[in-house]
Amino acid sequence: MKRFFLILLSTLVVTSAGAQSRKERKALFGSSYNYEIAVLGVGQDGTKVFKVWGYDKKVDKAIVQAKKNAVAACIFRGIPGGNGAAPTPAICRETNAEETHADYFNDFFETGGKYLKYVNLTTDAVPSGQDRLKVKGGYKVGIAVQILYDNLRRDLEADGIARRLDAGF
Repeated sequence: MKRFFLILLSTLVVTSAGAQSRKERKALFGSSYNYEIAVLGVGQDGTKVFKVWGYDKKVDKAIVQAKKNAVAACIFRGIPGGNGAAPTPAICRETNAEETHADYFNDFFETGGKYLKYVNLTTDAVPSGQDRLKVKGGYKVGIAVQILYDNLRRDLEADGIARRLDAGF
């Protein structure tokens, strides 16, 4: 009986230590850095090709969110490697760049904003199967995108948002 009690107690301690509160899970889920990305392969020179997911109550808005997430991942988080493509670091390596340049990025990412200039190809058709999942509160939609990465970097450097690669440390 004593052994059973010790096993039960240790199981409860381990389980509760790894648990997150609902508020913590919601904050993580709603984080602006919570992008789901799967590299599809090597793109043409100056581009990145990957699949990205977006969430919203409506499918069409989730597609728009996925496009924003694709560009934001290039700017703030970087693209992981895979399928023959090397990992790519974030364009803005400055900590809290999104908050530091909030006015710029609010305009940049507004619906129909400048971010669309860098989304070259997408699977704009309404996704189906595993690329369109009904989740609590709406839809999770995955689209394949080609981002004009070099153009995005060049423009952010010209606007003074990102440091040039030859600027040194």
